[in-house]
Amino acid sequence: MASADFTRSPAPLPPVSLYPELDAAALTAYAAALETGEARGLSPARAAEVEEFRSVAVFSRGKVTGADGDLLDAALWRHTGPEPRAVIVMPSPWTDLGWLSYAVQATLFAARGYDVLAYTARGFAGSLGEVDVAGPLDVADGSRALDHLIERCAGQVTRVGFLGASYGSGISQLVAAHDTRVDAVVALSTWGDLGEVFYENSTRRTAAVRALLDAAARARLSPQTRSVFENVLTDRDVQGTLRWAEKRSPFSHVKELNRRQVPVFFSHAWHETLFPGNQTLKMFNELTGPKRLDYSIGDHCGPEMSGLLGLPNRIWTDAHRWFDQHLRGIGTGIADEGQVIGEVMWSRALEPRPGWHSLTEGIRRLYLGSGGELAGRPEAGWSTPVLCGVDTPAAVADAIVRAGYAEMAGRPKRYPARDIDRTVAAVWATPPVEETTRLRGTPRLRVTYRAANPGSSFVAYLFDQAPDGSAHIVTHAPYTDRGPEPDRLVGADLELQATAYDIPRGHRLLLVLDALDPFYGDANLPRATLAFTSPEATPSCLELPLGG
Repeated sequence: MASADFTRSPAPLPPVSLYPELDAAALTAYAAALETGEARGLSPARAAEVEEFRSVAVFSRGKVTGADGDLLDAALWRHTGPEPRAVIVMPSPWTDLGWLSYAVQATLFAARGYDVLAYTARGFAGSLGEVDVAGPLDVADGSRALDHLIERCAGQVTRVGFLGASYGSGISQLVAAHDTRVDAVVALSTWGDLGEVFYENSTRRTAAVRALLDAAARARLSPQTRSVFENVLTDRDVQGTLRWAEKRSPFSHVKELNRRQVPVFFSHAWHETLFPGNQTLKMFNELTGPKRLDYSIGDHCGPEMSGLLGLPNRIWTDAHRWFDQHLRGIGTGIADEGQVIGEVMWSRALEPRPGWHSLTEGIRRLYLGSGGELAGRPEAGWSTPVLCGVDTPAAVADAIVRAGYAEMAGRPKRYPARDIDRTVAAVWATPPVEETTRLRGTPRLRVTYRAANPGSSFVAYLFDQAPDGSAHIVTHAPYTDRGPEPDRLVGADLELQATAYDIPRGHRLLLVLDALDPFYGDANLPRATLAFTSPEATPSCLELPLGG
């Protein structure tokens, strides 16, 4: 299918979009063609979709009366025949495009026999009310949207699915947890624990919060929402923020989903910068009903984006198969393919596994040594100081979301590993590996350091370093200690973000610890020092999850 209808021209992209490939003008033209049948200006593929849909169903725009009487902008794809049908409700992503983001996919679902309602979340674009960030008002809105759809279908509804990308994915999970009418969920680029989206290992995820604020610059944020976001940026009221986030976290309501065994389909990106993957993985592992997790190369919503544009996309194909299986009773075979599908960096091979824990077949423990080596035996008594407040070439990514598009295009960022200043970062390396090392799962790091001042933070990175000294990032995680006492030893035990990465023969695995990354809030005082060490009783070590 041609992509010209929905990809942007070479003009510079607006800096606030979390979905930079979407084009409002092209999507508006597509929706107008659904309404009028006039497909002039659309590609042949898009025009054929419109014609096929209009031969079996009707498209209309309207309003849904949400919580507190707030009117939500919506669109309906409805069949005219009297037979009962499965239905899908689609809450919008975090964007002023609102429901329009789903125009193509909603049409494709409708052409397959579903009635579909897509709506714009409160506070965005044409929907009234204020942004509640998947709070009680958003959950009530989802149920009201379902009421509206059932009423338009004259009650002739068999089963109900909720589907959302990004913001809409969290709302979809929460509605399913609270509304017993929901039979299945598709949650793309989603979150499970919103508290960990804001604070990863107690570290403020300031770049992610700024990106959310920038993308909602024209939205109407509630005073409480704006206050919470500002508290993260200014390091105020951490506990209050976590309490606010808890009720907006599907993980807090997993028992309701498990009680009804609601089938849930997740997709995520290995290098997700907006919603870190481990918090979604935690949610996935707690679910006891039918479930599936698709991990891909890229960043937030990137792996799913071509499907939103109407192009072939394996994640959206599986989303259709998921609903066909669980809403229409069609044997698609998706239940027999394993709970986890991982796209390996950088071979792009797809590896199905029966469950998450089956990815890891063994653990290799490497100890941090005094000479910068990752070795098989512990060594105690050494100290490696790191000066705080100075940035290094080690970084999570160049930009939220957009770095992932380069990865998907086969151009992952190359880091000059040899240029990392060893006075402002601590570096350990393995010898060149003798055969391909297949990392599969969640690496763990245990390290002890002395912080001269109260409060301290660092970021741990794993890199794949080629013989020429250049490196690609494998995974990372930040860590913050909020203890009030100065000049003390801190024991940091943390999980790095999950990965599926092949270290080629002859490459080295690098562990880098530095005290500053612009993606995170810095808890260190300027020019303070962190001294990494390895006590004999609890030696500092890195645990690598290995696949077969």
